[in-house]
Amino acid sequence: MHPDTHLALHHLRAEELRTQADTNRLATASRRRHELRIRLGWTLVEVGLRLASAPRPAVAH
Repeated sequence: MHPDTHLALHHLRAEELRTQADTNRLATASRRRHELRIRLGWTLVEVGLRLASAPRPAVAH
């Protein structure tokens, strides 16, 4: 294979890998934000339910 052709293929493949890495990085960051938002939402629901429910009487042993 001619060295110039090999170099051109190398540059093309390197650019493909960079694009895949960027896409993966963005998808991972988006997924983490989504998971954090869900976890925060359920925590707020739990806190709200605890505040809204009547306190249980203390049980003496």
